[in-house]
Amino acid sequence: MPTITVEGPPIRDIERKRKLVEEITDASHKAYGLPKDIIVVVIKENLPENVGVGGKLLIDRNRGKDGN
Repeated sequence: MPTITVEGPPIRDIERKRKLVEEITDASHKAYGLPKDIIVVVIKENLPENVGVGGKLLIDRNRGKDGN
């Protein structure tokens, strides 16, 4: 049973999450040739204050772009 983990920023719209899970499941079904009902998709949402890129937290990198 394949388990696919997606990590990224929070997705607030539940319909977008449903679409993401559906599309990942469909792609995995095609790639593996396995039944969709055994494919597991886990969404891990990371807040900008918990992710650093290039030595800076994302929350701090984004502040400079909008003037805050």
